Amino acid sequence: MFFATRKGAVCGLIIGALAWAGNALVARASAGMLPPVGLSFWRWVVALALLLPFTLPSLMRHRDVLVVHWPRIALLAALSISSYNTLMYQAAQSTTAINITLVNTGLPVAAFIWSILLLRQWPTRLTLGGTVLSFCGLLLILGRGEPTQVFAQGMNRGDLIMVLAVLTWGLYSVLLRRWPVPLPGFTLLAAMLLFGVPILLPFYLWEVGQGATMPLSAVSVGAVLYTAVMASLVAYSAWNNGVKVLGPGTASLFSYLMPVFASLFGVLLLGEQLHGYHLLGGSLTFAGLVLATWQGRKA
Repeated sequence: MFFATRKGAVCGLIIGALAWAGNALVARASAGMLPPVGLSFWRWVVALALLLPFTLPSLMRHRDVLVVHWPRIALLAALSISSYNTLMYQAAQSTTAINITLVNTGLPVAAFIWSILLLRQWPTRLTLGGTVLSFCGLLLILGRGEPTQVFAQGMNRGDLIMVLAVLTWGLYSVLLRRWPVPLPGFTLLAAMLLFGVPILLPFYLWEVGQGATMPLSAVSVGAVLYTAVMASLVAYSAWNNGVKVLGPGTASLFSYLMPVFASLFGVLLLGEQLHGYHLLGGSLTFAGLVLATWQGRKA
């Protein structure tokens, strides 16, 4: 299968980064209109409803695997399904979409730290070189051609919440590699949803109890459908496959593409102008990814 190859995994991760950049924009655009836990909960409920009919036979065939590995699947679900996205939607209430994607570029660092602590796995020179090159490209984009402006910006509450989300996702990525669950990609995602949605339910009910109900509107339906299909089914399956094929350290480098895509979305959807630093920064980011993934062994 194409996506089981190194090139296929890279293509999948690029598609996943594109979908998640859109997810950050949806989160920011719906801030103040849709409650963060409610958006996360209904996103995953819809994703499960779409996925379960196709994966139920596979889940039944692999029930022995589920019985053996359910504690690990439950923890993976708690870190990714229940925690990361809910934290991101909460962060979007008080920070911008570009800041969400900026903080998310700390994912390689988080993955490297967790990889060293849990896997005793150090990044290669090419991976480190690609990380630095990609980061330089991001600084050009986020600083609008003046990289030093990025360091002059402070971090608000939303940015700090995103730091916690990134640490959570980094741990999930490393544990996903350390605990390989012998299930097909979509079957594993369905199993994680079966654990993740119930874990999220009490927090959703608490939010409703606070008066933050999920409205039924074109905005809410559109946000839920996009996040359920693109940011959930498509992006998660691509990410899980990328971690399996390339390793968590290399796969996490593709988070650098999210701000690049977010900038392009701003041009296409918000009417902003495309500047030279977008092109140069994007080129450096892609070059860094090529350098980091141009190796025979897994990172």
